[in-house]
Amino acid sequence: MAKIVEVKQIDLSNLEVGKGQSRQRDTAKDLDELVDSIQRVGQLQPILVCPGSKPGKYEMLTGQRRFLAHKILKLKTIWAAVFDKKVDVITAKLISLTENLVRTELNNKDAIDVCTALYKHYGSIKAVVEETGLSYPKVSKYIKYDALMPELKKLVDAQTVPLATALRVQKAADWGDNIDPKKAVALAKEMSKMSGDQQQKVSEELQENPDKSISSVIKAAKTGPKGVKVVTILLQEHYQKLKSYAKTEGTTPADAAASLIVEGLEEKGFLEE
Repeated sequence: MAKIVEVKQIDLSNLEVGKGQSRQRDTAKDLDELVDSIQRVGQLQPILVCPGSKPGKYEMLTGQRRFLAHKILKLKTIWAAVFDKKVDVITAKLISLTENLVRTELNNKDAIDVCTALYKHYGSIKAVVEETGLSYPKVSKYIKYDALMPELKKLVDAQTVPLATALRVQKAADWGDNIDPKKAVALAKEMSKMSGDQQQKVSEELQENPDKSISSVIKAAKTGPKGVKVVTILLQEHYQKLKSYAKTEGTTPADAAASLIVEGLEEKGFLEE
């Protein structure tokens, strides 16, 4: 069985894409964050290679996207773990598949912890963005987690309520020093079943009229005036990112898009009139 004998820098020009790579489609898709990450903090994980078709050449078993990111950055070499002998296609496929299955992205809680720690260290969202390569809205949302009341944090940690919903509840339930945790939890659970636009309506109504009952406000948001359908066209790459965002929020791409529009208008001050 092939064994890793060394880890070293290899010239990109000496690498051949192996036939066993498990990623055969869309290998160059959504490379932006990976490129930013490598540019800012370097290559965190070596690719896997074995001896290639000619002396001095190496066959890539895993890491095609890292290889492409290095090419975009015009880097000459890449860190690689080298197997002692050439492997057959089936073994190569198993190695590639296994590496891609065990290599998962940070979960939501881990990302929150990292961004919060960096924010406390640097003192600005911009600095965290520059250090991590994550988007400004994503970092902004992650660091706000730290301000949530413990009861809402538990709901987010348990993935019972999306972070965006918990943040809306925190804003809506800000009743001075007399925040009722039970009321906030009940509101969060109810709002998590609603569309982003409906959640925004509930949040705004409770901020303006904190004495209103939660049930009446929720009912009004669900049965109130229907929204206006807006049709837009996104680039495929942007739509894929929207789908990824919607998945992290536990909602649909349509509701995620509506929420982002409303949040953008709110951030720009157009909902304050």
